[in-house]
Amino acid sequence: MPSRRERANAIRALSMDAVQKANSGHPGAPMGMADIAEVLWHDYLKHNPANPEWADRDRFVLSNGHGSMLIYSLLHLSGYDLSIEDLKNFRQLHSKTPGHPELGYAPGVETTTGPLGQGIANAVGMAVAEKVLAAQFNRPGHNIVDHNTYVFLGDGCMMEGISHEVCSLAGTLGLNKLVAFYDDNGISIDGEVHGWFTDDTPARFESYGWQVIRNVDGHDAEEIRTAIETARNSDKPTLICCKTIIGFGSPNKQGKEECHGAALGADEIALTRAELNWPHAPFEIPADIAAEWNAREAGAKRESEWDSRFAAYAAAFPELAAEFKRRMAGDLPEQFAQGVAAYLSSVTEKAETIASRKASQNTLNAFGPLLPEFLGGSADLAGSNLTLWKGCKAISAEDASGNYLHYGVREFGMSAIMNGIALHGGFIPYGATFLVFMEYARNAVRMSALMKQRVIYVFTHDSIGLGEDGPTHQPIEQLASLRMTPNLDMWRPADTLESAIAWKSAVERKDGPSALIFSRQNLPYQAHSADGADKIAKGGYILKDCDGTPELILIATGSEVALAIEAQKVLSEQGRRVRVVSMPCTSRFEAQDAAYREQVLPAAVTARIAIEAAHADYWYKYVGLNGRIIGMTTFGESAPAGQLFELFGFTCAKVVATAQELLAH
Repeated sequence: MPSRRERANAIRALSMDAVQKANSGHPGAPMGMADIAEVLWHDYLKHNPANPEWADRDRFVLSNGHGSMLIYSLLHLSGYDLSIEDLKNFRQLHSKTPGHPELGYAPGVETTTGPLGQGIANAVGMAVAEKVLAAQFNRPGHNIVDHNTYVFLGDGCMMEGISHEVCSLAGTLGLNKLVAFYDDNGISIDGEVHGWFTDDTPARFESYGWQVIRNVDGHDAEEIRTAIETARNSDKPTLICCKTIIGFGSPNKQGKEECHGAALGADEIALTRAELNWPHAPFEIPADIAAEWNAREAGAKRESEWDSRFAAYAAAFPELAAEFKRRMAGDLPEQFAQGVAAYLSSVTEKAETIASRKASQNTLNAFGPLLPEFLGGSADLAGSNLTLWKGCKAISAEDASGNYLHYGVREFGMSAIMNGIALHGGFIPYGATFLVFMEYARNAVRMSALMKQRVIYVFTHDSIGLGEDGPTHQPIEQLASLRMTPNLDMWRPADTLESAIAWKSAVERKDGPSALIFSRQNLPYQAHSADGADKIAKGGYILKDCDGTPELILIATGSEVALAIEAQKVLSEQGRRVRVVSMPCTSRFEAQDAAYREQVLPAAVTARIAIEAAHADYWYKYVGLNGRIIGMTTFGESAPAGQLFELFGFTCAKVVATAQELLAH
């Protein structure tokens, strides 16, 4: 029978061979963490390579994603649909083995990692989802949700501030099913880290409320096993601090930064093969070692046992079992469409003038009872973002059966945790902060879009209209940044009906995130047509038209739609034919067919003015070089909102004057 070290050396060999063939990659981390991975994957990880989507599988996250050949080697050896040819195509165009683990390429990859620190954040989200789902569905004698989340992370993840945000919260929430392995090899790209990273990391995690297992020899299987056993029996999340040698087995490069991010070279690989007593050809795994690694039979047995337990659960609790299956599939409840229709009718009937953040909360009060999968939250701004609805119950370490997380002042951590919750399945997460503080969370928002996850971002206080808090709190460039993010729907609604449609669209969307942008100040209800809800859902529509062909089109979003309507009235009285187009979601509008887009914005009508209290430059794509934009080109100021709108030109008089000047040419 092959030894543990031989099994671990299979990882090392595949990793260095693939990086060498690609002449690109990071062999050091996979070679250094191979012994830890061998113990975890061979002895503990609950998974089924034939069904990577099994609901009760353990989740494994490689937070130091540059070491991607580690997970690719593990997936191949364990029996996932990842062939040796796939490994040979490492980092090549259209391969299943890109340079960093990417969700949806290789089966078994749970999340996209690469931006350091976000993997551990996603893992915290997965552990949150497991704990909450277990509290909501498990019953005495029926533990259908009972799995662990394991994560590997390195010095870079530890240095990133997001690791503090999420690991602090993980300790507070008592996520005892979360086990993190810290690859403490003392090396980063620039060399030995003691020149810039001297934290007492174990003490830091102990202060968070974690169990910390110090000074584990990351190349001693028995020490690793003992640590994992201790972690699995803890009532806290666990950090296992593993002392490892980067590039283990490379005679001239191990322990040095040279093996972090470059191929070892043919000569060094030959020496490494000799050092590891691995006489096999590149990409060759001996049959006995391959057989020891293959987890398909064991995985099928584990899933079959769970299926039997779930069948007993379904017999005892048929409604709960059906609900669990629905939520894990990501399908919406049957009653959702009917409930939404009734709510939209009431919104139209009330025609309220309120802030769109309040309209958002009203929508949550209507949708929340229909959606037990909602898992909401805010970054310490629940009373300002208005994300609490009547049925909210806070989640705590002692009681995880609720549906609302108080994330604290952790915008980045919140957003990356929501990604993990969405990736786990069973929930639709939403989380909120002020729009300007989206900047703290920016890369996690990008990762939601990159991974096509159903995550809902609620960003309130959307413009200079928030007033006295001043330019530090007044968003300018954020709307453009969000709009230009591929696969992200950004909604900036103008009234209560547009706000409700924005929420409806975000909830119904299964293939990507949505950002919902809401105002602090009151917005008047607009006079919508009978089919207004359907038109709003298209992202851009004719809100108010003129008789005959328009000679001018006013395009606006959010709070500036009311301004456009006011200006249109004045211009109409002057005999001008003016159309007002509300554009709450440009990505949805651009997804419509050419005929609809031409109907709303006829190419022949070149006199156009875009109005938005945010950065002006985005709107050139709609008004062209001959059009005009009333927008922001500077930061804001601290003053009451009305004075700021006057100062920066968001007035009816300014719109009318701009229109007259444009039409005079």
